[in-house]
Amino acid sequence: MISTRPDRLPPAARSPRGLLLPVILAGLILATSAAQSQTSLPSLPSQADSAKVQTVLGEQRPRWAVVERRSVGGNTTVGGTVVPMREITFTAQMPGNVEQIAGNEGDFFKRGAVLVTLDPSALRAKRQAAIAQITNAQAAYRNAEVQFQRERRDPTPTQGNMMSQIMPMPFFGDNEDSDITREANLHQYGTQIEQARGALVAAQAQLREIDAQLDDVNSIAPFDGYITEKHANAGDTVQPGQPLLSFADVGRLQVQADVPTRLSAPLNPGFMTRVKLDDSAGTIVAARVAQVFPMADPTRHTVRVKLDLQPNAPAKAGMYAEVLIPQPGSDQGALPVIPVSAIVRRGGLPMVYVLDEEDQPRLHLLRLGEQWGDTVSVLTGLQGGERILLEPPAAR
Repeated sequence: MISTRPDRLPPAARSPRGLLLPVILAGLILATSAAQSQTSLPSLPSQADSAKVQTVLGEQRPRWAVVERRSVGGNTTVGGTVVPMREITFTAQMPGNVEQIAGNEGDFFKRGAVLVTLDPSALRAKRQAAIAQITNAQAAYRNAEVQFQRERRDPTPTQGNMMSQIMPMPFFGDNEDSDITREANLHQYGTQIEQARGALVAAQAQLREIDAQLDDVNSIAPFDGYITEKHANAGDTVQPGQPLLSFADVGRLQVQADVPTRLSAPLNPGFMTRVKLDDSAGTIVAARVAQVFPMADPTRHTVRVKLDLQPNAPAKAGMYAEVLIPQPGSDQGALPVIPVSAIVRRGGLPMVYVLDEEDQPRLHLLRLGEQWGDTVSVLTGLQGGERILLEPPAAR
């Protein structure tokens, strides 16, 4: 054991410079021990690191923002669908086979073009039978007319008339029976004339009916348009009333929307408003109210409204659109306003992730108002002051 008493130290160690060496060694030992103890103990997490948000990204902390409320105008958004202004569906008017269909979906045809043709063989056979019935009815009519005229000019001699000619006796001079017989014969031939005339009229009406059915064999385009859907193909057997083809004029489009009755007050034919299209640019175009249905839906309590889009609007039939309905005289006050990037869509419905008190995201269904640049107002679904996720994974 090494002694550190001054009287036992060597001369070099008893000097002031020699006493510094043990002190330096002891300091180095203490510093090394402190460093080892510091690396062995784990560091305590900070309060910011302990607050984790469980999202669909895992443990990555998302960006969020607080919903603000701003004073906006009185526009209300109602969803609708872009539909053709004119659209018809051809149906089969008789049973038979489809002989020809002019084209496929998307093909354009001018007015008067034959779109669908059914097999007319059965109708042609019926028409020949109707012509034969007309011929027979005309022959029966002529025969009845001849018999009537003959009876009127030269009555058919009866048994009483023949005896009076042979034996001109006083008791044969009464012609009362012969007059009655002659009237009966005239009535009989007149009845035959009426029956023949009725049969002729019935046969002619049947022929006109068959000719009308032959006209229905061909489905003719009533206006310029496109085939939107084929319900049958060439060779199919169809029955009366079965759809064959849908044809529409997609050059002139409308927006059809079911508006709640409380919002439909300003919508009258001729009223101008705006429509937001569901395209990549979110185009807003002008629209004019063309038709307002007189009765509300008793189940949904909505009124169906059709609006004419302005010409050359970048819309397609079947596209989703939003009608901006102004509400004059009603101030909506301050509404929640959120960034467009925070919105996600599920089945075409707008939603947003809202963080609860435990920083857990919850989906809220929204009803959006009008959009200004990168922000949009929220009519229902948010109250203001909530925290929402910005650029959620579903929106990326």
